[in-house]
Amino acid sequence: MYYVYILHSEKLEKKYIGSTADLKLRMKEHNFGKSKFSSRGIPWKIIYYEAFLDKKDALREEKFLKTGKGRERLKFLLTTNHSGGVA
Repeated sequence: MYYVYILHSEKLEKKYIGSTADLKLRMKEHNFGKSKFSSRGIPWKIIYYEAFLDKKDALREEKFLKTGKGRERLKFLLTTNHSGGVA
């Protein structure tokens, strides 16, 4: 499985969009300062994720979510009550 995830930092009031094959490990890396960008925002909380069978699809979705249209979709996803991937 491959995951696209969205983190939120209360400290920075910012979101971080990424993708990974190991969501639990990646969360640990973000919260232990292993990523240069995200080290300033510790602690990060996962607020949304999607699972994909194919890495190519996950990377495509990550790239899309970082666009203007993707950010519009994120607003919808994060304000709508979904079961499953919304934390």
